[in-house]
Amino acid sequence: MLNNGVAAQSTPKPLWLLAEVTYRCPLHCAFCYNPTDYVSHTQNELTTDEWIRSLREARKMGALQLGISGGEPLLRDDIEEIVAEAGSLGYYSNLITSGVGLTEKRIAEFKRGGLDHIQLSMHDITKEINNFITDTNTFELKKKVAAMIKDYGYPMVLNVVIHRYNIEHIGEILEMAEALGAEYVELANTQYYGWSLINRAQLMPTREQLEKAEAVTNKFRERVGNKMRVFFVVPDYYSDRPKKCMNGWGEVFMIVTANGTVLPCHSARVLPNMTFPNVREHGLEWAWTESPAFNKYRGDSWMKEPCRTCPEKEKDLGGCRCQAFLLTGDAESADPVCSLSPNHDVILQAIEDAKNPQIASQPIVFRTDKNSHKLVEGERERVEQFHALP
Repeated sequence: MLNNGVAAQSTPKPLWLLAEVTYRCPLHCAFCYNPTDYVSHTQNELTTDEWIRSLREARKMGALQLGISGGEPLLRDDIEEIVAEAGSLGYYSNLITSGVGLTEKRIAEFKRGGLDHIQLSMHDITKEINNFITDTNTFELKKKVAAMIKDYGYPMVLNVVIHRYNIEHIGEILEMAEALGAEYVELANTQYYGWSLINRAQLMPTREQLEKAEAVTNKFRERVGNKMRVFFVVPDYYSDRPKKCMNGWGEVFMIVTANGTVLPCHSARVLPNMTFPNVREHGLEWAWTESPAFNKYRGDSWMKEPCRTCPEKEKDLGGCRCQAFLLTGDAESADPVCSLSPNHDVILQAIEDAKNPQIASQPIVFRTDKNSHKLVEGERERVEQFHALP
């Protein structure tokens, strides 16, 4: 049997399962990757039993690593039970959290349940920027949570989303991480999907800021040596070639969302004319192996030029389908990040816009239920403004 030119029996098994257990969140981050219409996905969340069944199915398929995220996963009262089930199944599990809702009692339960890893989001060295970009008062809380994570013997893993408002503070952020005893720090330059695409003009740093930040990071790495691993994730817009979408569409990652939709990447729901499976209707094995959605962009039969005959197509598989659609209106076009793309000018224009203080000073749209409703109601206008569709 062939699926879009790919033999079904050769379909790889998923290694990573990301469980987006809820889209509810106490933070209102302007760069959130959750869908801008997340309000419509907050109803009818999977039950505890449905999550446990999904974990078991994915583990049976060969999934080894589990990410538990949201929204804020700690808003679910059953997260301890989900963690314990993951531990009993033998997953290497990672809780991805803002820290809001983490208590001594809960972290002790996570430890007993076999949780391997807690990744804490931090936003800046200053209270002002942290509280502004998240639209919350959480700066002091995050430092207390970081200490609690360390006290319970977890590796200290910090994720810091980098953008125009904090990129000048890279050195101080790394020093804060060192003071907190961090073993791993990911400086994740904002990638522009979801809410961050809406706020791209306000969040995107200039090339000069990016190069300076990377130089500061490299100098810090030289000083600390092996004591801390620091990852500096360059934003796609400042690369000449795109990355494989999630290491390949339907190749490594499988995402189960709060209401049970199964996706090959976080943003896939933006793609037109796509119906994604749901765990309430189909098993994960079918979703991964047989569903039209997961087979849509496997292989290369879907590719157009210049990707189809590009000697580098095995490296990047044409880049990100969501980014291609969001910026060109055509999900099968070359990712415009690629300098060979006929639409690369939209990236060059965004880079130029980042230099314009008048554009960068536009009001930020924070991730709130109210704003989500507004964006849903004004979907066509949003598409025309941010997705560059004709």
